[in-house]
Amino acid sequence: MEFNNVSKEHLEQFHSASESVDPSSVSPLVVNTIPKSPKSQKSYHGKNVLSKGSPSKGSPTQGSPSKGSPRKHDRHSHSGRDGRPKKGGYGGKGTWGGLLDTEDDIIDPNDPNYDSNEEKQLTITEPVPTKAFEEYKKKVTIIVEEYFATDDVVSTANELEELGMSDYNYYFVKKLLSLAMDRDDKEKEMAAVILSSLYANVLDPSQVHKGFSKLIESADDLIVDIPDTVDVLALFVARAVVDDILPPAFLKKQMASLSKDSKGVEVLVRAEKGYLAAPLHTEIIERKWNGNKNKTVDDVKANIKNLLIEYVLSGDKMEAFRCIHDLKVTFFHHEIVKRALTMAMENRASEHQLLDLLKEASEEGVINSSQMTKGFGRLIDMVDDLSLDILSARELLQSLISQAASEGWLCASSLKSLSLHSKKRLEDKTIRLFKIKVESVIKEYFLSGDILEAISDLESENCNSSAELSAIFVKKLITLAMDRKNREKEMASVLLTSLSFPPDGFVNGFLMLIESADDTALDNPAVVEDIAMFLARAVVDEVLAPQHLEEIGSEFSGKDSIGSKVFQMARSLLQPRLSSERILRCWGGGGSSKPGWEIEDAKDKIGKLLEEYESGGEAQEAFRCIKELGLPFFHHEVVKKALVTAMEKRNVRMWDFLVQSYSIGLITTTQMMKGFGRVADSLDDLALDVPDAGQQFAQYVDQAKNAGWLDSSFSSNRPAHVVENGISS
Repeated sequence: MEFNNVSKEHLEQFHSASESVDPSSVSPLVVNTIPKSPKSQKSYHGKNVLSKGSPSKGSPTQGSPSKGSPRKHDRHSHSGRDGRPKKGGYGGKGTWGGLLDTEDDIIDPNDPNYDSNEEKQLTITEPVPTKAFEEYKKKVTIIVEEYFATDDVVSTANELEELGMSDYNYYFVKKLLSLAMDRDDKEKEMAAVILSSLYANVLDPSQVHKGFSKLIESADDLIVDIPDTVDVLALFVARAVVDDILPPAFLKKQMASLSKDSKGVEVLVRAEKGYLAAPLHTEIIERKWNGNKNKTVDDVKANIKNLLIEYVLSGDKMEAFRCIHDLKVTFFHHEIVKRALTMAMENRASEHQLLDLLKEASEEGVINSSQMTKGFGRLIDMVDDLSLDILSARELLQSLISQAASEGWLCASSLKSLSLHSKKRLEDKTIRLFKIKVESVIKEYFLSGDILEAISDLESENCNSSAELSAIFVKKLITLAMDRKNREKEMASVLLTSLSFPPDGFVNGFLMLIESADDTALDNPAVVEDIAMFLARAVVDEVLAPQHLEEIGSEFSGKDSIGSKVFQMARSLLQPRLSSERILRCWGGGGSSKPGWEIEDAKDKIGKLLEEYESGGEAQEAFRCIKELGLPFFHHEVVKKALVTAMEKRNVRMWDFLVQSYSIGLITTTQMMKGFGRVADSLDDLALDVPDAGQQFAQYVDQAKNAGWLDSSFSSNRPAHVVENGISS
């Protein structure tokens, strides 16, 4: 059948349809470049021109002139239902394909209605789907299904290579991810793993990029069947960036090619802002589908040690780099640097080989400059310990630093100074024994909850008198608590409030904790949030003063450093009104192992314990009761009630109670200031019952200033401070 036989009326309908169709809406179904010679019609005659899939049931087939006639496509529905599929696509269930989906839509240059401009408009770049591609799609679907059933990466890679159609591998990427999106976390993790494994070896990078691009473009269609398409696909994109199979620039480049209101844009924004911008996003993303859940710090260290030993034996740098990449712990590469340098110092014969590995790893970008610097820095910190086994460790390390700096792969100016004379610190053996002892004390405390026993054990180790030992204990306590449930976290905070460590011990303990956060993150991806909460809780409990928090923050520069993130998060936790009460209950407690007290309950208990003390009770018992309340941020209530009682009953015993409370450190200067300020606020009401309340209060203020409780600027005639945390008198 010749195209010349088509009626003029039908050709006009065809022209009208081709002009009215939005080009962007027909991307999946396209017409190939129109041949200019009638002789070429035979090769196209009778074929369904689709870019994807086999012909639908409603598509015309070869050898059926009646069905292949363009007139046969000129149908009108009598049902009143629009047969076109959603979103401007074609080939939906129960439809006859698109307006341009005909087998004889070939323009004859000899036709009187022939228009060369129209031919140019219909010319597009998508290739016609071949039988080979259709066969590839069928086989790839089977390969993906088998992979999900067997979890055999090697077998899947072999089958994919045997197909011998690498130009179509983008479809494998798209099919793999689209099937995984509608399945469990297990299949999602398997899909991410195989893409990372086959990247650059079996799958060309351009095919991987194209597969992701196609999938993102189809997000609007996917969301019909997979409601959480945006979140799942965003996580796949973020995982691909983390696994180094998509460059970060892919997101912006892809976003520029999409319409602003498409779901694809939402996917890219979610990937960038929701996942890749989060603190410690690498660990969080990798564990989102329970991947690497059994990978611990010890496992990673063992793998690093093995790959370095294997490299020294074989000298194969590319294999070493592949092993480093397979570890997928870019944030822990400083361990590779530290261990390689240690091996070079221990075995001088392999020094050149190991330094050459680090140099090339830096030049190739396998290990970035910050990780390289951190690795050298860690070795500087432990050089004293290393000197016990390698007598010339300090001199050797200085030589390695000089060599690396001269070759240009280390910035020596960013390192700590390495003195050739060891600083005399506590004996290493003493510290090692202390760490073993305190770990036992902490674990026993978590089991028994006996604070007094824990304090007694620490006092026997002279922990209270040594800032260095105190810092080690603080770090160990919080590290062990973070790996446990909220009960242990609450118990750790309660124990910190009960200790009488030097201030430097608490500050240095938190500094050491933050510095080791990279290592801790392997076992605890939420380490930033946990440390920030412990830090904020320590400020609320007055374990740390606000200036100590600022001091800790000043030790870490750079917005992207973990220390800065912890500091900023802790400050944001402390800023809101009533933040103290919320932080106090962050782990379900109120400063004790029991649920937190309500403020009215706390006021009632404070009133009763002061009444008992006034009637002849012992001061030590009263102090114990105040400690058990576990509300150090509310001790200003004790000050207020004691002062009011002293003025109402002219009871000197209550003033003595405040003197003793301050002398043993139970009530701090800050709480004294708040308590006196609250009394100053209520003097007018108090004067109704105690006419000389103003005179008595002025005398107490003078005595408090002489004792150092109050600042000299405090005035008895006006409130010096507004009570914080939203707690009113």
